[in-house]
Amino acid sequence: FRSTKSAKEFESVFISQFLGSMFSGISTDGPFGGGQGEEMFRSMMINEYSKSVESRGGFGLASAVTKQLLKNQEAQAAPAQ
Repeated sequence: FRSTKSAKEFESVFISQFLGSMFSGISTDGPFGGGQGEEMFRSMMINEYSKSVESRGGFGLASAVTKQLLKNQEAQAAPAQ
């Protein structure tokens, strides 16, 4: 189950990077921008968005990553037997 947790964390980081690139071109000033405050805390906001997206199913990467982690663990355990 550690693999599942690691896979979900990986997906959350991936989503965070994805969202970060989406937000990089958006200005924080103007009538609807948050100014310096938004600029300072944007990365924290993006991290929370990514956790929320991941908890609702994410992009579907976590299950594929979990399968691969388990496959690798089984391959490492096999020669010891």
